[in-house]
Amino acid sequence: MDAQQLDMNRNEDAMRRSLSTLKQRLSVIEQGGGKKNLEKVRQKGKLTPRERIAYLLDKDTPFNEIGAFAAYEMYPEHGGCPAAGTVGGIGYISGRQCMIVANDMTVKAGAWFPMTGKKNLRLQEIAMENRLPVIYLVDSAGVYLPMQDEIFPDKEHFGRIFRNNARMSAMGITQIAAVMGSCVAGGAYLPIMSDEVLMVEGNGSIFLAGPYLVKAAIGETIDAETLGGAVTHTEISGIADYKFDSDEECLDHIKKIVSKIGEPASAGFNRATPALPEKDPAELYSMIPEDSTRPYDMLEIIHRLVDRSEFDQYKEDYGKTILCGYARIDGWAVGIVANQRKMVKSKKGEMQMGGVIYNDSADKAARFIMNCNQKKIPLVFLQDVTGFMVGSRSEHAGIIKDGAKLVNAVANSVVPKFTVIVGNSYGAGNYAMCGKAYDPRFIYAWPNAKIAVMGGEQAAKTLLQIQVASLKAKGEEITPEEEKKLLNEITARYNSQTTPYYAAARLWVDEIIDPLDTRKILSESIAAANNAPVEDTFSLGVFQV
Repeated sequence: MDAQQLDMNRNEDAMRRSLSTLKQRLSVIEQGGGKKNLEKVRQKGKLTPRERIAYLLDKDTPFNEIGAFAAYEMYPEHGGCPAAGTVGGIGYISGRQCMIVANDMTVKAGAWFPMTGKKNLRLQEIAMENRLPVIYLVDSAGVYLPMQDEIFPDKEHFGRIFRNNARMSAMGITQIAAVMGSCVAGGAYLPIMSDEVLMVEGNGSIFLAGPYLVKAAIGETIDAETLGGAVTHTEISGIADYKFDSDEECLDHIKKIVSKIGEPASAGFNRATPALPEKDPAELYSMIPEDSTRPYDMLEIIHRLVDRSEFDQYKEDYGKTILCGYARIDGWAVGIVANQRKMVKSKKGEMQMGGVIYNDSADKAARFIMNCNQKKIPLVFLQDVTGFMVGSRSEHAGIIKDGAKLVNAVANSVVPKFTVIVGNSYGAGNYAMCGKAYDPRFIYAWPNAKIAVMGGEQAAKTLLQIQVASLKAKGEEITPEEEKKLLNEITARYNSQTTPYYAAARLWVDEIIDPLDTRKILSESIAAANNAPVEDTFSLGVFQV
């Protein structure tokens, strides 16, 4: 067996280990608050949030979950908050793509942690950007009181949810709320600001203040069902529109409502008959190096993602550290902007490092993005970037100016952008290649991804120098052994913050995905974006020439 084959085997083994870890962690997250809490829910005759979604979805259709790793390993002092206490994603109901948002009542009774708010706002943002009907499956105790100061009052906190309800209604986006459990305090506004409200008798309740608070506030003694149950709100207050005896009946009626929604508008993105790649996508596992500093040919990755492995390169022989070109993904026409990771040689004879953005590659990518906006072709960014080229040669050639052009084009692009982090995502390269701050419609990461301001080794050494200098300024000496130990501690801490799990926990990426699912997930993401016509005019404003 030759050295290349050994490398590929090592790469595949590493990727499969990463995927095994991903699946194991997902299986724990899918248990929500644990088997005991899941069983309590079932004993009340209720479905769990994932069972509710599964029942609602059309058979044999995809469900693209968003934010499964939200709040991962966060809030340990509060017992954790799997999936941020919300299960959400895009799936098909009665043939229509919808955003589904389900409170997980097995996690702290569905109470809202800070990341719960962030995740729910992200799900609403996706629905607004892509004009998707929203189905809320409500079963929540409201704000998690021990952390109320971090979820209640600010612009991006709990109250923004209801502002978005109002904005979506004004935009003509259908919102349907099924109250299948508690719906308390400020949270009571969410269903009432939706188009239609369904309630499950015996389990669903809506009130601004529950029985205990009512007793404390005004001395009135009343039970939850009389105060705000399904009968009360369908027959007395008129707040709810329908009542049902079970979760299943309620979900069946949602399907009926969705089946009658008018046809969505279309952005008109071009789609041909889908075709599989000619090069085997399974080979993706062996192509990404286990060592993220090693080079590889990004062109071979693209050939395993696109239809018929056809990629029409734009300016193929110029700015070679970024690959730009046109292709199709599951039939959808796309423009691809990808970091080339192998060493390349310019026509001038200059060797350029893979994964680095140079003046010429920044110029090329900016121009290509303009072309895609001119033609109304969605953009797919494949990130494996270590940053912009540094040093006097690049600075004197105006790398900041050329980088700014690329950032300008990405920021002002009006066609939908989709980002997949297939390797490194460092520093300003993250920005230029459409990181989270640049409003990709969806952003995904492979399990091997690394996201940080710079690579772990460089960052750790920089942080070490700062700490050593600080100690010396205080008159403290540090031995080489102590310095090495400190470096190892800093490196471990920094590296833990660069993992895709750390990023997904904070919703810097929407989901961590299997490389083999990339085509399918991108296709569904583009299909969602096609529901929203491109209405803005592409304009770059002022930039340095």
